[in-house]
Amino acid sequence: MNEIHIPRLDLLKYTHGDAASRKKFSDEIGQAFTETGFVTIANHGLSDALIDSLYEVVQAFFALPSEVKRNYEFPELAGQRGYTSPGKETAKGAKAPDLKEFWQRGQTIRDAVYSKADFPDNPVVDELEDFDRITGEVYRKLEDTGRELLKAIAVYLGLPEDYFEQHVFNGNSILRAIHYFPIEHPEDLASDAVRAGAHEDINLITLLIGASADGLEVLTKDGQWFPIKAKGKDLVVNVGDMLQRLTNNKLKSTTHRVINPPAELMKMSRLSVPFFLHPKPEMSLASLPSCINETHPKVYADYTAGQYLNERLREIGLKK
Repeated sequence: MNEIHIPRLDLLKYTHGDAASRKKFSDEIGQAFTETGFVTIANHGLSDALIDSLYEVVQAFFALPSEVKRNYEFPELAGQRGYTSPGKETAKGAKAPDLKEFWQRGQTIRDAVYSKADFPDNPVVDELEDFDRITGEVYRKLEDTGRELLKAIAVYLGLPEDYFEQHVFNGNSILRAIHYFPIEHPEDLASDAVRAGAHEDINLITLLIGASADGLEVLTKDGQWFPIKAKGKDLVVNVGDMLQRLTNNKLKSTTHRVINPPAELMKMSRLSVPFFLHPKPEMSLASLPSCINETHPKVYADYTAGQYLNERLREIGLKK
């Protein structure tokens, strides 16, 4: 199997570096996103203590009784706020639903008039005093980190550094806490039932705060699966379909999955917390003119981010 190179980049080299360091960071993340669609990021702004606290409150939430968790499930919100129970999300093209349940926290709009249809309130978990505060703090820090990464990407694409800012400040981003629940009898599972079926992310970029166990794999250019492991509490960052569409496939939204562990480990939980950085629904995803030429003709129809999100949510079973 051909191994793929996932570079480890230091975000401080961009946010606090000199001009040469900033350009080097921009070139490196752009090259990685062109080749594999994945990087790992060090010095991302989240302390080890905050990450540990996040996993503690997330674990405590998923340990609540099912009837309590379902009090926070709102099917009319298509899984975009609150709890989503097992069996609800299925990877595009898959037959069996993913073996997971999850919680989603969305944007809290600052200093702007907004529609509750686009930005519903985030439910507060009454049973866990620190859950809302900690997930809110993590959301804001990851949003800030993602905005800095998008600045570096904009520079790589030859755009103004702040190109994405008007689209992602008060954007439609989502913090998702995922629980891959224990399976007591893995031998009874359908043959194609996995923790997360092969898929590409919907959004601009995804920032993943580690995981409590291995299992994340990406599909290489030669059709082989390659495991991704972050060092310590680094972030794993990857390109989503919206950024791929915007760049006419210049930046790669790479297929990835979460595989089942050996049968004896299926009885143990796996936790994972990705942050899906979405723009405002009205952002145009029409491919950038600079990414279209005779060698790379325009591939995608013009969509807004909101139109594309709705289409994908229907495909994975979260929206009717």
